[in-house]
Amino acid sequence: MENQMNVWRINTRTRNLEISEFPAGWERLGGRGLIARILNDELNPNCDPLGIDNELIFAPGLLVGHRLSSCDRISIGGKSPLTGGVKEANAGGSTGLHLSHIGCSVLILEDQPKDSNLTVIYLSSQDCRFDDGSHLAGKGVYESSDILLQKYGPEVAIALIGPAGEMQLKAAGIQNLDQDRAPSRIAARGGLGAVMGSKGIKALVIDSSGGSPPDIADLKGFRKAQKSYNKSLLDHPQTKVYADYGTAAMARISHSFGGLPTRNFSEGNFESLEGISAETMRDQLLERGGDSNTTHSCMVGCAIRCSNVYADGKGRGIVSPLEYETIGLMGSNLGIGNLDEVARLNWEANDLGLDSIELGAALAVAAEAGKMEFGNFSQAMELIEEIRAGTPTGLIIGNGAASTGLAYQIERVPVVKGQAMSAYDPRAIKGTGVTYATSPQGADHTSGLTIRAKIDHLDPHIQIDVSRKAQINAAGYDTLGVCAFAGFGFGSAPEIIPALLQARYGWDVPGDILQELGRQTLILERKFNQRAGFTKNDDRLPVWMTREELSPHNTVFDVPDEELDKVFDWINEDD
Repeated sequence: MENQMNVWRINTRTRNLEISEFPAGWERLGGRGLIARILNDELNPNCDPLGIDNELIFAPGLLVGHRLSSCDRISIGGKSPLTGGVKEANAGGSTGLHLSHIGCSVLILEDQPKDSNLTVIYLSSQDCRFDDGSHLAGKGVYESSDILLQKYGPEVAIALIGPAGEMQLKAAGIQNLDQDRAPSRIAARGGLGAVMGSKGIKALVIDSSGGSPPDIADLKGFRKAQKSYNKSLLDHPQTKVYADYGTAAMARISHSFGGLPTRNFSEGNFESLEGISAETMRDQLLERGGDSNTTHSCMVGCAIRCSNVYADGKGRGIVSPLEYETIGLMGSNLGIGNLDEVARLNWEANDLGLDSIELGAALAVAAEAGKMEFGNFSQAMELIEEIRAGTPTGLIIGNGAASTGLAYQIERVPVVKGQAMSAYDPRAIKGTGVTYATSPQGADHTSGLTIRAKIDHLDPHIQIDVSRKAQINAAGYDTLGVCAFAGFGFGSAPEIIPALLQARYGWDVPGDILQELGRQTLILERKFNQRAGFTKNDDRLPVWMTREELSPHNTVFDVPDEELDKVFDWINEDD
């Protein structure tokens, strides 16, 4: 197989691999944008997300393959079992890099096997085969990845599911190896792990040892743009902040805005903030030593190094990374103010292959229903064990916050389009609330977080433009395969992205190519959702958030519906 960018299509029933060139309309897309294009071109939008007609798509972004700092992310997509609409979830680690090095710019998994046996798909530049995966059935992500690395060697990339994906739970994600071979980088949102489980695939193993990086049309120009990008990134003050404190720094920031989810989104401040703050985490890890690491990169060559390795009091690693979203949803949102306890909950979520955001939200709804006490770590662990055991209670919670609220008849369920909100309460950070409401992806901060905008976040009348811009940029970055934090460098020098694409592909691209890719992606995603039956009534936050005041500012989400309907008024949706 030549090292050229191609479509790799695997039928999981016949076990055939077909390789073809990109069809018209796909050529200048990657990552999230390419997934949206494929779903519109190939999928019946009304198909069963866990049935034979859904596809599971692995798409490296347009800049993936050359170890640019923070630019080797993998996008995974399909029709979401959780939202019923378009879904793209992306992750760091090594999956995207290795796929690009075997000449695969998109991998499409089709159909379903006739039997229920688990398989492992092995891919290299020379081979595609289905290996028996039955010995991994029911095993957690950590044990499974160890077994796979022993069999296939330490240099492969692996994307795999845990027991939650095997059970086809709607909160299941797909784990990917980081540069230290830990299966800790999850494409978490929307239930794509359940789609992988529905196709009988426990793991995808990519061996790029016989491959090479994608061709570069203008190597000199690419290296020049790369040098400019590295300087811009390293010169940005936020790069240092994230290296020291990681995403956990957002805990104090969200608290200061009155938007830190606390006890099932009932309050915006947490009295035990200091116990879960980034400063506490850093101090603890520096003191504990051993496996602890306060600054760590999930992708080879990342200069930001916002990740961490969280160790216990004896310096033994518990989990990597411990991120803000998990701290918010499985810490303050559960009334838990101890980082060791949050880290252990995080490990359990990872091992099961569950989205920690969705799981944390579901557990808090369960607490609201009296199934556990807020602040009780042991009871939270017991409910997670119910998921592992596949009990009726476990299946309810493992299918997400909406499932849990429906089963226990709870009104305060923080979801949009069936997907749980991230760790920013939209009544205090209203631009992000607009994103939650209107994003085709469902409630997701990565679709357009607005907390860094220099505005009054409580003013309901100035949020639309901020969210619109954030959503367009986020969709553009996801199409490039770029971490949002790479925006520190690209935002300071926006001419670098066009220069990189021109040098990489030889394309003539406009100066606003980031926004052009974002707009194109959102148009495609909106189109798919509309064909699946979504209307403007789905672009709303839960009614209780428009009535129930959030302390300490005593605010509700009061951005008018007619304003929400203007977020995408630049799209002609009558065509």
